[in-house]
Amino acid sequence: MPPSPSGDERASRPPLLEIVVPAHNEERRLPGGLLQLCAKLARMPFPTAVIVVDNNSTDRTAEIVTTWPSGSVPVRLVRCATPGKGAAVRAGLLRTSAPFAGFCDADMATDLEGIDLALGLLLSGERVVIGSRAHRRSHVENRHSRIRELGAYGFRALAGALVPGVSDTQCGFKFFDGALAREVAALLRTPGFAFDVELLARCRARGFEVREIPVRWRDMPGSRFSPARHTFGIVLELGRIWLRLRARPRPAARPAWEPPLDPVGYP
Repeated sequence: MPPSPSGDERASRPPLLEIVVPAHNEERRLPGGLLQLCAKLARMPFPTAVIVVDNNSTDRTAEIVTTWPSGSVPVRLVRCATPGKGAAVRAGLLRTSAPFAGFCDADMATDLEGIDLALGLLLSGERVVIGSRAHRRSHVENRHSRIRELGAYGFRALAGALVPGVSDTQCGFKFFDGALAREVAALLRTPGFAFDVELLARCRARGFEVREIPVRWRDMPGSRFSPARHTFGIVLELGRIWLRLRARPRPAARPAWEPPLDPVGYP
């Protein structure tokens, strides 16, 4: 058996999988999250890479990424000035070039062992594989308040009208055929928390099924979602998604917002 490639050799080869991590003021959680993610990816038998999208942070988030030690898993920075997790994920996916691409949250609330199952399914022909906390084999440690749980129930009911049959659109653990991810990301117009719904609905509109997999998920402190502050905006976002998906496409239409053109990270 040929020897395994060294870290430098591995990092110099084009990645098979790139993972996007959106980050807004994540200087406290990002170092630990990157350590976990890079350790997991370094054990995989093929080249991988991480793209951290600095979403208009005012803390040391960007500095943490630019000074991250080099290793077998390259970690690169992309900047996104448009506020919102959806805007950040879109910017990151558009900077990928690997055959497979995905994204996960900076807090690593979803156990990273799920990457093996997700990638195995993609290699077997699936095009969209997402973690689902509602899967019967998932293990979820949830410390959410009753109000937040009721809000999540209402959101799932509304999202179900746009993506029928998908039990959990919002788990921050999604993987795609790379070409499809970039094609769909280019069409995304939802910058906020509801972007996952538009992303999955557009995959469905292209005839691709959404494969849900079980995950181990822990409710991590520091969530930026607040029912009081975000519920009304999310309902509006879902309404706009519904209208966009039913509108006739206009070939020359100018997008509502553009991906960042900042030269930091991938060219």
